[in-house]
Amino acid sequence: MFSGIVEEAATVKALRTEQGNLHLTLSCSFVNELKIDQSVAHNGVCLTVVSIDEDTYTVTAIKETLERSNLGMLKEGDKVNLERSMVMNGRLDGHIVQGHVDQTAICREVTEADGSWYYTFEYELDREMARRGYFTVDKGSVTVNGVSLTVCNPTDNTFQVAIIPYTHDNTNFCQIEVGTVVNIEFDIIGKYLSRMMHFADK
Repeated sequence: MFSGIVEEAATVKALRTEQGNLHLTLSCSFVNELKIDQSVAHNGVCLTVVSIDEDTYTVTAIKETLERSNLGMLKEGDKVNLERSMVMNGRLDGHIVQGHVDQTAICREVTEADGSWYYTFEYELDREMARRGYFTVDKGSVTVNGVSLTVCNPTDNTFQVAIIPYTHDNTNFCQIEVGTVVNIEFDIIGKYLSRMMHFADK
């Protein structure tokens, strides 16, 4: 379980494919604090640490994860947002994030707004999935590349988020531009409420 508060943007050091899997080797400032079998969110995707080698560590993404996320598009040198799992006796500064990416979205517009930025993202609309809670609502929560954000100006298949300078500079939002593919996870509470309403109507 995560909160969507990114700790650091790690650097991709190496990529290796093995059948349908992708092994990602990354560096970050807290490698020496990681442990084998630990869960870490990478651009919002929960992955398991499988090896540690001095100042780098490796995680493995399977085929289904690669199909649902942007991890398969990464290149050496790219920045990846990291968050270690939430400590249950701490404050929930973001929102409840599972680390289970629902789908990708494409950045359609970036607008500077007197020291901050508005990013507009578009995702493929599946009306059946929307009925099950896979959509955004105004002032609701959404996770973009693992970052907990507040939705504004949603439509059926787009939404905006406002990014402050700190988030821009300390996550990979500084590399997101028009055409960039990002990972999104819709709010789990909305999914549960939609499911409950479905059964209540029966």
